[in-house]
Amino acid sequence: MKSSRIASAVLILAAATALAACGDGDAATNAGSTTTAPTSAAATSAAPSPTAPAMSDKEICESAQKASDEMKAELLKIVSAGEPSAADYKKILTGLEERVTTLATAGGDSKLATALKTFGAEAAKAAAAADPATAADNPAFEKAGTDITTACKAAGVTFVL
Repeated sequence: MKSSRIASAVLILAAATALAACGDGDAATNAGSTTTAPTSAAATSAAPSPTAPAMSDKEICESAQKASDEMKAELLKIVSAGEPSAADYKKILTGLEERVTTLATAGGDSKLATALKTFGAEAAKAAAAADPATAADNPAFEKAGTDITTACKAAGVTFVL
């Protein structure tokens, strides 16, 4: 495997790890926690404002950690099978973008939601590039991951690295 591809895989893994840095420190709680969308009865009883969060920042961080863990596992599986292709990186980045964008929507207009939206946009840009691995190797993508970590920490969520 070319060293530049390994570096790109490590960078994407690091970005996913930055995303996974949010967690409550209790693996059993994270593994067993499930987040459900509001029921239709709750949605029809009183329509929340468009910026009202559907989930707390802590719940979003826990869900982001789960999504990141899944993407990291998939990336490691691909990397262990040989040199990842551009299509492999695109699949990983697209999946990551979809998950964080969904979580961002649940966060209203919080700093965490904004960081997730930025991270999702960076993942989407990288996924759309001819060489997604190289495109993901940029300071904006790294900063977005750091912003998520910072927002989770501000929400009182312990880092799990």
